[in-house]
Amino acid sequence: MKKIQFLICLLFSVHLAFAQPTEKQIKVQVSADHPDWLYKPGEKVNFSVLVSKNGSPIPQVKIRYEIGPEKQEPWKKDIQVLANGSMQLDGGTLSAAGFLRCIVIAEVDGKEYRNLATVGFSPNLVQATVANPSDFDAFWDKAKQDLAKIPLDAKMTLMPERCTEKTNVYHVNIQNFRLGARLYGILCVPKKTGKYPALLHVPGAGVRPYAGDIANAEKGMITLQIGIHGIPVNLDPSVYADLGAGILNGYPTYNMDDKDRFFYKRVYVGCVRANDFLTSLPQFDGQNLAVTGGSQGGALSIVTAALDNRVKYVGAYYPALSDVTGYLFNRAGGWPHYFDKNSRAVNETKAKLETIAYYDVVNFARRLKVPGFYSWGFNDETCPPTSMYAAYNVISAPKELYLALDTGHWNYPEQVEKMTNWLTNNLIK
Repeated sequence: MKKIQFLICLLFSVHLAFAQPTEKQIKVQVSADHPDWLYKPGEKVNFSVLVSKNGSPIPQVKIRYEIGPEKQEPWKKDIQVLANGSMQLDGGTLSAAGFLRCIVIAEVDGKEYRNLATVGFSPNLVQATVANPSDFDAFWDKAKQDLAKIPLDAKMTLMPERCTEKTNVYHVNIQNFRLGARLYGILCVPKKTGKYPALLHVPGAGVRPYAGDIANAEKGMITLQIGIHGIPVNLDPSVYADLGAGILNGYPTYNMDDKDRFFYKRVYVGCVRANDFLTSLPQFDGQNLAVTGGSQGGALSIVTAALDNRVKYVGAYYPALSDVTGYLFNRAGGWPHYFDKNSRAVNETKAKLETIAYYDVVNFARRLKVPGFYSWGFNDETCPPTSMYAAYNVISAPKELYLALDTGHWNYPEQVEKMTNWLTNNLIK
């Protein structure tokens, strides 16, 4: 029973960031009158609303809706009864680059059903708001120099129950940013003798175990999926639940008033340390290394590729930690929303603003030099598209963006397939 529970948790961890929401019998559909959901500033948008059951409109259904810039106070709220289950809503416009959102909640048989549509106004013109410190590069060069002084001290434990005919699977831990601090992960290595490319998986937010990426290892690559909390990633699921609700609750804000002690410093250099381990393996081909992840992992993918010139390709879904200061300029900022209306009073201090500039994804995106594949949707309420475009727009390296407009903080299978194919085609030549 314990093994079954563990495997279920592992499967959940793989799909956590990418799982499509469960289908419902009653659906609220919200769409825009431009099929690409793109507008020019000053151009009017009309939203269409349809509430249906088994594909047929529901008559006399009551809705309430709100329209306004994403993650900001709506400028329009109303309640309507849809005689024929559908209606058009005047969405107005934006005068500058950004995103406008319409949220609709329908009430059917005493239960509420919610959906939204978010349209972009010249998103490629969204500009970053976060400061770009003059000593940014010196700060991170020093951090990497300090890391290089710490012995790797790698330890690998074979996991026979996870191994396949083609792949060996290991629970690994290596020394991270200081003596005694460890970084844990699941390593998958093809059994066949040879040299292989490597793929580093960096994690989304939260505290959980990991299964490792056996599927891509079976294709002929080394994969390493890491955690960031300095704890083994193969423990009983209850351990992670306890830590997530306890000592690690709120970890993204730890030591935010000190750029040298901020929580994410150990995380960012830990991703570089993971590459130290991958590139030390005798099976590594010495050339082809990529990094990928979603949300917090999307952020870490960009950060790692910018910090480590051994990385040749980056694949990022909806990167978090992007232009987090947007809220200070009356627009959406990135997860974890340090400066939104609920957190601004606590976090808007000189020390914290100084710290965050060294960790914002925008400033790493400016420094990217390798090809990247990126994917997100306009309806993401966790990582607002305004914040992600602020980072994407400063990338000068080769880049490709695959949009799945109506997705929120999740992926369609087609997105995952395109990302996987892009990474595989670049790594396995």
